[in-house]
Amino acid sequence: MKYFAFCSWTCVTSILLSLCFVFPSSAEIKFGVVGPMTGPYTTFADQMKAGARQAVEDINANGGIKGEKLSIILGDDACDPKQAVAVANEMVSRGVAFVIGHFCSGSSIPASSTYAEERIIQISPGTTSPEYTDFRPGDGIYRICGRDDLQGAILGKFISEKFHNKRIAIIHDKTSYGKGLADVTKHHLNKLGKQEVIYETYNAGEKDYTALISKLKYANVDVLFIGGYHTEIALIARQMRDQGFKARLIAGDAIISKHFWAIAGNAAEGTLMTFLADPRKNADALPIVERFSKKGIDPQGFTLYVYAAIQVWAQAARLAGSKDYEKVNPILKSSSFNTVLGKISFNKKGDLKNPKYYIYEWNDGKYEYYIP
Repeated sequence: MKYFAFCSWTCVTSILLSLCFVFPSSAEIKFGVVGPMTGPYTTFADQMKAGARQAVEDINANGGIKGEKLSIILGDDACDPKQAVAVANEMVSRGVAFVIGHFCSGSSIPASSTYAEERIIQISPGTTSPEYTDFRPGDGIYRICGRDDLQGAILGKFISEKFHNKRIAIIHDKTSYGKGLADVTKHHLNKLGKQEVIYETYNAGEKDYTALISKLKYANVDVLFIGGYHTEIALIARQMRDQGFKARLIAGDAIISKHFWAIAGNAAEGTLMTFLADPRKNADALPIVERFSKKGIDPQGFTLYVYAAIQVWAQAARLAGSKDYEKVNPILKSSSFNTVLGKISFNKKGDLKNPKYYIYEWNDGKYEYYIP
């Protein structure tokens, strides 16, 4: 706890003399929530902020951490690696106890070195690149989502079995996430004896995909897997349908946002994607989901994963009786935690133990578990 003393040679009156006592500052635990607050992927930052604010509200209403209240400091990395490192250094300078973030793999990975060096726990809700934990620079780096090697294996198996006699194309946006997921999906698809007819790239941030779509259409592609984010995939979906190209779209967990449908509209109908279990349907999460609903918030996508990440740190801090890295981190390594996701724990790499991916389908503006 910090203390501040105010005194001066002019403290001659009783009122001024009262300022000469030392008194404590308001007790709070600052932590960072870092993600793409600006740029094309702000929908995920919106999910992060909603999940974090509700978690803080609920934890603080129950006494905080040993009487200390949690306080959020937002950081914007715009899913840019250089900006991510700058934000990580800002979090260090502001004395955060832990960080929830970053979201994009290309941001989390470089930022993790800063947090590891400064002994700050980092729990990412959305970084799925295996590199994030396979080569983590410190043992306080965790993720509360799945990994692309698992997600890609599920996708490769699903595409091979469901669309075995179809012509498959794989494209990606060259990002750590998009390329990584596309390559793993391709690997497992090929391993199961199915070869794609096209493997192509596109540039994130582009608006016109006419040439790419024409190439896919000319190749008579039946199924298109896209490794990338919701903004570009939604635009590709719209332009595909505008050109009368009816290939089935499949993507990873980066299209799990209402903004995907908002951009693509009816062109998104029937799009398939992978994601972990939908925590909104978890019985343990229903009271929290109801609190979101009363505020007009649908806790879709990664919202409840952020909520769970904060629950995990809070429970570990309570068990440790401290907010200090050296005391909290051993608890994170060795304990199980009751969260809106159910009971969870981490393996030696800092990954969730036994995560499981499912196939979802977009219809009428919503995603639900896919029923063949």
